[in-house]
Amino acid sequence: MAAPWHTVFILAVIATLAYWGKLRADQMRVVLNPDRVKIYERTILSEWLVLAVVLVGVWLNGSPLFAVLGDRWHSGRQFFRDVGIGLLFLIASIMVTSMLGSHGGTGDKVTWFLLPQGKVEMALWVVLSVTAGICEEAVYRGYLQKQFMALTKSAPAGILIPALAFGAAHSYQGLARASTIGVLGAMAGILAHWCHSVRPGMISHVLQDVLGGMARH
Repeated sequence: MAAPWHTVFILAVIATLAYWGKLRADQMRVVLNPDRVKIYERTILSEWLVLAVVLVGVWLNGSPLFAVLGDRWHSGRQFFRDVGIGLLFLIASIMVTSMLGSHGGTGDKVTWFLLPQGKVEMALWVVLSVTAGICEEAVYRGYLQKQFMALTKSAPAGILIPALAFGAAHSYQGLARASTIGVLGAMAGILAHWCHSVRPGMISHVLQDVLGGMARH
């Protein structure tokens, strides 16, 4: 889909953002009332910028952008099929998260500062959730997964490597939660490979983030 150097560059960008995010998260945890609006805005911007860099690399290589973003729906049946698969995957994700015990107790204390408070923050949280669902699924499952499948000539390796990167990118949430997110990333990778589309994963990802923020609030 793109040159190998481009994939290395994207991984370097993700690693840099993850490191910077962890430093900022450590700082925000000791602030009585952190500026969540600024956090949300910066995260939204960085997510779209990473996706834009991915798409530029794919475009320069002559590959179709739909390979990253997922093909458009050609009928209402396709749309509702993806919504149905996304909802089922959401239920499975919640079950796995509950079994791994990443919510509640220490896990929530690590990320308390991120939770939206008030109408403005809740509205931005929804925008952030939609952004994360689209951008992260496109980058990790639509791009990196296919790149590593091609480079390693192995579907399991192509799914596992981006899942590990996905978990590491969320290291600011603590080791336990980041590990769970890595597992969810592998599950999303299997789903995308099985469906030949990132759309169901995007739908599930958006809903999980929206509901997760609101429920924990």
